[in-house]
Amino acid sequence: MPTPIPAQAILFDLDGVLTDTARYHFVAWQALASSLGIEFTHALNERLKGVDRMGSLDLILQVGAFSLDPELKRELADRKNEHYLQLVAGMTPSNLLPGALQALDAARAAGLKVGLCSASRNALQVLGSLGILDRFDAIADPAAVAHGKPAPDIFLEGARLLGVPPAACVGVEDAMAGVQAIKAAGMYAVGVGDPQVLAQADEVVPSLLAFDVARYLAPAPDAAMAGG
Repeated sequence: MPTPIPAQAILFDLDGVLTDTARYHFVAWQALASSLGIEFTHALNERLKGVDRMGSLDLILQVGAFSLDPELKRELADRKNEHYLQLVAGMTPSNLLPGALQALDAARAAGLKVGLCSASRNALQVLGSLGILDRFDAIADPAAVAHGKPAPDIFLEGARLLGVPPAACVGVEDAMAGVQAIKAAGMYAVGVGDPQVLAQADEVVPSLLAFDVARYLAPAPDAAMAGG
């Protein structure tokens, strides 16, 4: 799919794109897995990226060959979330990843709508701690969609909230499941991280320091005339 020019909206993931809460998720999931006698490896952690809480728990339980009733699974997921919230409670704007604030401000300055499409149900709290809640025009609620990433639901919900056609949206993700969700939604996918891991993205940048909003804008009239 060609670069959407002019784009009307940028939809950002949260964990691993705007801030590094991934390490807090790792610690909390590792503690839960260890309590169940399951080895929580970095390879398993990679599989959880972009996946919602219950989906992540299911993957961990599969590794341990556990079959638990829904009520116990909810208790385990809640235990992990309480641990995670304790870890992120001390976050400040200094926990923003390099280029994150500049990317958000550049998108808004260019007149683009800005949305958040995160699998995290704690996104509002994290955005508040980071001091960037006011940078978003819409925040898609993962509890309001039927399917988590890699299904496109959360990104389609973000586009709907912004009133923007999916084809005019740029999605920004650091996880393979997230990139797959963006592509399934019919959007242009920008991966942040390893090009080999994010091979399905339309383009990959090492960090948001290399994210150039101008690439997704309509060319200036003079430039368009010169090119024609």
